[in-house]
Amino acid sequence: MLAGKRIILGVTGGIAAYKAVEISRRLVDAGAHVVPVMTAGAERFLGATTLSALASEPVRTRLWDDPETPIPHTELGQAADLVLVAPATARIIAAYRMGLSTDLLTNVLLATRAPVMICPAMLTEMWEHPAVVDNMATLRARGVFVVEPESGRLAGGDTGAGRLASPESIVAHVQRVLAPGDLAGLRVLVSAGGTREPIDAVRVIANRSSGKQGYALAAEAAARGAVVTLVSTVDLPVPAGVVVEPVETAAQMQAAMQHIAPSCDVVVMAAAVADFRPVVTVDHKLKKRDGIPQIALEPTPDILAGLGAVKPAGQVLVGFAAETDELEANARRKLDAKRLDLIVANDVGAPLTGFQHDTNAVTLFAPGAASFAVPLADKRTIAAAVFDRVVAIRRDAHPN
Repeated sequence: MLAGKRIILGVTGGIAAYKAVEISRRLVDAGAHVVPVMTAGAERFLGATTLSALASEPVRTRLWDDPETPIPHTELGQAADLVLVAPATARIIAAYRMGLSTDLLTNVLLATRAPVMICPAMLTEMWEHPAVVDNMATLRARGVFVVEPESGRLAGGDTGAGRLASPESIVAHVQRVLAPGDLAGLRVLVSAGGTREPIDAVRVIANRSSGKQGYALAAEAAARGAVVTLVSTVDLPVPAGVVVEPVETAAQMQAAMQHIAPSCDVVVMAAAVADFRPVVTVDHKLKKRDGIPQIALEPTPDILAGLGAVKPAGQVLVGFAAETDELEANARRKLDAKRLDLIVANDVGAPLTGFQHDTNAVTLFAPGAASFAVPLADKRTIAAAVFDRVVAIRRDAHPN
């Protein structure tokens, strides 16, 4: 998502400056080239060596440090894809609003035409002061992106609004700003996780799905501007901007998907739905002393086939095929039988792919098209490849 993007990370003098280290690490891990710029105040809270070690370049702090770059603010500002200030103190917010070029960071902010994102962090009284409120309103009106501070415990033991947003949330906002925006305004529905079919009050029939790929798909769609609903059986951190509909069984997932899908432009069925469930479920724990229970099974509903049978015109329906053999034959059979526009197939027996792993390797199949292999990569990269294909399918269907 952020591969090749050049991000200036401005760090100012607040107690939350230490979180810039984690923000930098996450941005670099996502493929960004991070250039850190620290103010003099920031150096009182965070060692430049620490941030330099985890960014892509050493920290810049002064206008006059580098004799080979006599105008560093111009160089940094013009080359940036995004200028991110985290944390942004009341002082830097005021200086930026007024156009005061007092140090390297304020000069960069004034010298760039790249998008600017600020992440305020300060005491509640400061955040709610009329001057700060006015400054923030002016910056928003100028098109500056703002990651709102959270409420919680602040420096000195106070509690209230003003705590820096989490590094995960900040990076998600960065991804949304720098994403292609090719899903903007579309409604996307994603399912995730493995269903759990109860045997008794304690035991269930389940599978090994972690839900990680589904959550990566939801995060990718939201980053590209979609309105995303995630029907999920697992409890993972919710991607920014995504609404979660929790379910547990195949029947619950079927009801949720059938209710939401008709109003969506794209539906991605990434969940691993159990194929069978007990015919009878008891509401108490079966005891070992009573002997081995005879559990009769029945098939669960084929949710994906049901969605394909009533797919609205123009909707893109994506399925997943977790296979251990005859990957292409099985995937193309499902593609046709379930009226899919795209199927994502993977060999769950291959190393580091499929269930529980943070990585995956898949092959994409679409009707009348050659297969497209996506080699082993993190699941967010896999998600990006899936939605690249979804965008292409929609473009081919509506060339104008």
